[in-house]
Amino acid sequence: MSAGFRRHRRSGAALATFTVFEADLLRSLAAQLIELLRHEEAAPSDADPLEQMLDFSGPTTAPDDPVLARLFPTAYAEDDEAAADFRRFTEAALRDGKAAGAAAVIEALEEAGLTAEPEDGVFIDVELDAAATMTWLRTFTDMRLAIATRLGIEDGDEERWAELDDDDPRAQVHDIYDWLGFLQETLVRSAA
Repeated sequence: MSAGFRRHRRSGAALATFTVFEADLLRSLAAQLIELLRHEEAAPSDADPLEQMLDFSGPTTAPDDPVLARLFPTAYAEDDEAAADFRRFTEAALRDGKAAGAAAVIEALEEAGLTAEPEDGVFIDVELDAAATMTWLRTFTDMRLAIATRLGIEDGDEERWAELDDDDPRAQVHDIYDWLGFLQETLVRSAA
């Protein structure tokens, strides 16, 4: 897998070189995240844009999907009314921000040369400025939370996951989870 991110000596940008497989995997994970975030939202396309901006009729209860519930936890566990108000006024914007971050990852990969029909043996060089670095870090966090939730990974679970057999289908997904953590760690170091 990738050597991770490193810092450009002159510009200070974060740099990474991905194989086409790695870049395509990141694009796929980002696209899946966008799909998950947008799945429950279906605003009418003919709605007045001003009305949409002033509409605070967002969700008032936690999402049913465990991944979405982890990405958008209840703000006030002891106060249902405050939690419902907080969710109604913030969740739509938070979803939009997370989806925009995932879309920015896809866009950066495609601008770096990832095509719809990637060819083996191609390398994708990505360069991120400070703002893009923060976007990628947040998106890596969202991807890892989604995978951890689907796998049932909890804090202190490292031993259980280290013992997975290679034939276990969860092992490959866990490897992706670990790889995203590695990328996130190297990206943080490159930004320091």
